[in-house]
This record gives sequence, structure tokens and C-alpha cells, in this order.
Amino acid sequence: MKMTIAEIALFLGGTVNGADDTIISGVRSIEEAHEGDITFIANKKYLKKLKSAKASAVLVSPETAAEGEGRSLIIVPDPYAALGKLLALFYPLEHGRSGVSPEACIEDGAIVSPEATIFPRAFIGQGAKIGKGTVIYPGVFIGRNSSVGENSILYANVTVYHSCLIGNRVILHSGVVIGGDGFGFASPGRNNTKVPQVGFVQIDDDVEIGANTTVDRAALGRTWIQRNVKIDNLVQIAHNVVIGENSAIAAQVGISGSTKLGRGVMVGGQTGMVGHINIGDHVMIAAGSKIHKDIPAGEMVGGAPQMPLKKALQVEACRSKLPEMRATLNQLVRKMDELQKK
Repeated sequence: MKMTIAEIALFLGGTVNGADDTIISGVRSIEEAHEGDITFIANKKYLKKLKSAKASAVLVSPETAAEGEGRSLIIVPDPYAALGKLLALFYPLEHGRSGVSPEACIEDGAIVSPEATIFPRAFIGQGAKIGKGTVIYPGVFIGRNSSVGENSILYANVTVYHSCLIGNRVILHSGVVIGGDGFGFASPGRNNTKVPQVGFVQIDDDVEIGANTTVDRAALGRTWIQRNVKIDNLVQIAHNVVIGENSAIAAQVGISGSTKLGRGVMVGGQTGMVGHINIGDHVMIAAGSKIHKDIPAGEMVGGAPQMPLKKALQVEACRSKLPEMRATLNQLVRKMDELQKK
């Protein structure tokens, strides 16, 4: 792929400051870029590297454009979002094959679009449906009566249990498990009697789920991942959880059963949530939090247990000073004892 700076600016809807006829043939980080490359600055801490950068062009925001005087700049509202569009253009994803492999195992009664790509050693069960443009990598298991929409990608060793619904343009990375039984047992710790999990999982359009994440099927009804949700690696989502559209969940989060997240919720890594609580729209949860009760819409929380984020930061700032604070307290107690004895 080769484009002029002017063509790239037109593609991104940006404006050029400087020469616009230079040919760009690659996209690299500001440290690695050379002549013929374009790079970006999305964080002000990298501005100090701008003067020494060897890239032929730089994506910048209007706020940082003045720092790049004398260079060819493409000014865009969000350089990181523009970078994403440019990477997709310069480095399109290639799957290496097309069509349905005769070495795939497709049971009678499955409906597979001839425009799908099915790799060898994939398994597609009876009654399953695979839409056009969808790519199924080796080792993928699609259970009976499940469906995968159009232009989705299921990477190697993804498992989709029976009766699950996966939408269009969904990306499931390797090791994802969709529709395993929810953790439902009567008399836990005594009889541990299994309660059958007879619901399903629904994953809406444009969802992306990271490697080795698990989404359990509902006990009754559905576990529901709504449109454009992005989930990192190693996340556990229990039965009957609902995650609202446009939410983002970082790695190693655990969400217990029947908890509901609103739209645009952001959850930091290693956060744990108890079951049967409601998280409002556009809530932000700091990494490592322990969430034990409802959170109203728009709140920012953190800590273990949860508290308003400002208070959680104050608590954390005090934590490292606890030994000194304890020593001071002990000194005060001794002085009080001495005064009382007098």
C-alpha cells in the first residue's frame, strides 16, 4: 500500500499542515518510524519525541499540532482512532484461504454459506447456521442449533455450545468458550445438586471477546452481550449477566450471575462483582475493585470494597503510610499513658 499524505488526509477526514505530496508506504510507532512511514501522537508524553522522529508524516490532534512545526502533519480530532482506520487500510487481515474445507466436519442439517471460510478440523453441528463472510478457524466447535452471523471471525479452538446466538462482525479469539453451564448448584457446600442450565447466550453485532474468556449460558432465559461490547482476555461472565452496548471490560474481570451492566460501562482489570446487582449507564470502575452493591449511572468508583473513586484514591494513598501512622499512634498512646499516670 502506498498513498500520498494528501490521500491519507482525505481518507481520514483530516487536514494537512506541511508538504502533502510525500509517498507513505508504512505505519509505525514514533520510535521505529523512518522515511516513508507515518506515525502518530495520541498522548502528550510522547511530544518530546516529535522533534527527533524520522517519520515522513505524523497524525496529531489540533491541541498538539503547534508542537510539530516544520513537519508534515495530518491533523485529526482523535489520532488513535485515525491510526486504527489507517492500520486496517495498510495491513488488511488475510486469512490465507477461502471456501469450505472438505476436511471440516459439518453435520447433516447444518447450514453453511458457500461464501463462508471454514478451515480443516472445524466442527459444525446439526442445525447450526454460519453466515456469509464468516471465518471459522481449525479446532472451532459450533454446537447444534447455534448460529453465527455474517463476517464474523472465530479463531482457533473457540467453543460455542449448543443453541447460542452470535451476531454479525463478531470476533472471538482463541480459547473463548460460549455457552458453558452456569455455576448453578442447590445446597452448595452440602449436596451440591446441579441445577440444569437450560438458557442460552446471545452475542450481538460488533462484539469482540479476547482469548480464553468464558461466557456462561443462562439458567433460564439468556446471558446477553449487547452491541459493540469489547471484552479483554481471561474474563469470566456468569449465567444471566447482561452487558450493555458499547461497554468495555478489561482482563481478569469476574462478573457473577444475574448482574446487569448498563450502556458504556468501563471496567478496569481484575475487578470482581457479586451477583444480582445493577451497574448504571456510563459507570467507570477502577482496576482491582470489589463491587458488592448497585452503582448509579455516571458514577466513578474504585477500591475494595467499592467507594467513590476520589475516596478510594485517598485510601490507597494512605495505605503505604500505615507503618509510620501506626508508629505515630503508638507514640501518642504511650504519651497519654504517661500523662494519666502523673
